Amino acid sequence: MQGIEPLIYGLGLAGAAVNAASGVLEAGRKPFDLFGMVVVALAAALGGGSLRDMLLDRTVFWIADQAYLITALVAGVATFLLARRVRLPAQLFLLPDAIGLSLFTVVGTSVALAHDAPWLVASLMGVVTGVFGGILRDVLCNEAPVVFGGTLYGSAAWLGALTLIALPELGVGHDVSALSAGVVICTIRLLSIRFKWHLPIYSARR
Repeated sequence: MQGIEPLIYGLGLAGAAVNAASGVLEAGRKPFDLFGMVVVALAAALGGGSLRDMLLDRTVFWIADQAYLITALVAGVATFLLARRVRLPAQLFLLPDAIGLSLFTVVGTSVALAHDAPWLVASLMGVVTGVFGGILRDVLCNEAPVVFGGTLYGSAAWLGALTLIALPELGVGHDVSALSAGVVICTIRLLSIRFKWHLPIYSARR
């Protein structure tokens, strides 16, 4: 895809693959057939970036470059076939979901910055790219979206996006900044699952 650095392009393809896998793994808890699994996989892999591109008024990334679509399809079908042969833990989807969150947040923030979006808008575009596919996945699976409650999710993505924006201002190269931001997101997400970190939850006084 023209205008995207090789590192960011590679991270985007990797994000499409792991998000598609996470979609299939979560949908595996429902009695979905192969078509249903593919729909969930594509929603998880392509939903966030599609919304980002529409908001930025740019050609949707997987339409401009079908490699993303093909990668998501292959990863989704491969995960479906693997799950039919190997017994997988019910919560296994949380690991590729955390990796996909970090990859897509970094990609989304980078794309928005390249599109000359202000830093705050760019950080939110990163969050949108990172979380919206997961929201679609959860809705299609009739589950409460992970991002709306429970352990840290959207906030981890936002901290990572801000890290990606801040580090170059301190003289750090973009590739190192991108990798550092991805590590920040994935680490916070996995630690929050392990130690049950979460934001305050709304509870109306009676």
